[in-house]
Amino acid sequence: MCASTGALLIVVHAHKPHFMALHCQEFGGKNYEASMSHVDKFVKELLSSDAMKDYNRARVYLDENYKSQEHFTALGSFYFLHESLKNIYQFDFKAKKYKKVTGKEIYSDTLESTPMLEKEKFPQDYFPECKWSRKGFIRTRWCITDCAFDLVNIHLFHDASNLIAWETSPSVYSGIRHKALGYVLDRIIDQRFEKVSYFVFGDFNFRLDAKAVVETLCAKATMQTIRAADTNEVVKLIFRESDNDRKVMLQLEKKLFDYFNQDVFRDNNGTALLEFDRELSVFKDRLYELDISFPPSYPYSEDSSQGKQYMNTRCPAWCDRILMSHSAKELILKSENDEKIVIYDHIGPNVCMGDHKNILAVPCSNNK
Repeated sequence: MCASTGALLIVVHAHKPHFMALHCQEFGGKNYEASMSHVDKFVKELLSSDAMKDYNRARVYLDENYKSQEHFTALGSFYFLHESLKNIYQFDFKAKKYKKVTGKEIYSDTLESTPMLEKEKFPQDYFPECKWSRKGFIRTRWCITDCAFDLVNIHLFHDASNLIAWETSPSVYSGIRHKALGYVLDRIIDQRFEKVSYFVFGDFNFRLDAKAVVETLCAKATMQTIRAADTNEVVKLIFRESDNDRKVMLQLEKKLFDYFNQDVFRDNNGTALLEFDRELSVFKDRLYELDISFPPSYPYSEDSSQGKQYMNTRCPAWCDRILMSHSAKELILKSENDEKIVIYDHIGPNVCMGDHKNILAVPCSNNK
């Protein structure tokens, strides 16, 4: 069993959720053509594990049709229902009615013909720099004890260049993500279906305000600009301390963010840098997020022996989030009988799980 699967099952055993939703992005990995065979193994391990034996109903949706440039999103959505839950229904978007959930079903390859979800890939002109983007979203709708809600698996656009991200505040990439997320939110509350509470979670690729971060981390540094000889294009920025033998503090390239002291991103879970996490602020009237108390979720080393180490490719950031409508917030935080708390944390802090850490939100009763 792989380390990431083991870490997930430990969480299931510890919290025993009655309804579990697992959203994956870049399913099959970056080399998905060669890695899709591992996806089947992961699904089988998950469904057959002892920790999952009390989940007698499941729905698995895997967008594996990587040959379809028009539709492929590499998203995977898993939903597991505990045997103690009764009368669970899932919405059929084509028939516009709920259907009772029974048994375990897996849908893979192409998902366009599956009426139990909505899937969209963002138009190519949203991110023209990328020749073949896989960014998009999958939406499902559920009803438990007369409470209806949407679950949206999302993957937004990344920063293509650290140097371009550094040029403006906010960055051009932040604007692209703003446009894409706004499109998703408009789509799930449009007039086609009844409006319900919604949870949106996945890889938003939210980044810290690069210009503000660099100016703060290197406030007392001098900057050296290195340009390409043939094009005069800026290819590297070097920030050096003004004294201390002009020690290099930060080197910045298109895909290099090499800061001399990674502890700043880990100390106190990096909360000193949360002031630069600004991309969600424009959606404060539409989306709610629990308080972040875990370190930046990206970019971790993919070396299996370096589970806590960041790569020096990008500035660490809270890319992976669980967001919700304000009505959904009321669903998970309030109860008629007792006060509720919600654990909002990352999974496997010491385990290599790829370049992203998985994030979880688990409602718990707080009886006093």
